[in-house]
Amino acid sequence: MIFKQGTFFGEMPEIEIEFKNHAVLEEGVANALAVAGGLDASDLTVTVDDNAVVLSGTVATAAEIERATAVAQAAAGKHPVRNEIGLG
Repeated sequence: MIFKQGTFFGEMPEIEIEFKNHAVLEEGVANALAVAGGLDASDLTVTVDDNAVVLSGTVATAAEIERATAVAQAAAGKHPVRNEIGLG
């Protein structure tokens, strides 16, 4: 019996190995935001896009936007943080 390496039209399929790491990163930042003082993170969403942590959603004050950014930067480590949070 001969086993051939799986290909798609002669090319190796691209496998996104980062998905697991992205999920861990998203969860870590989201958990840090959830327990951070001075911030209501109930309407915030954390995603990873092109290796950057993206914060989106709404908060009540500009101070909460700054706090969310600071907490996310601390939790994200070497990953950049892109803040798309609005006031709502």
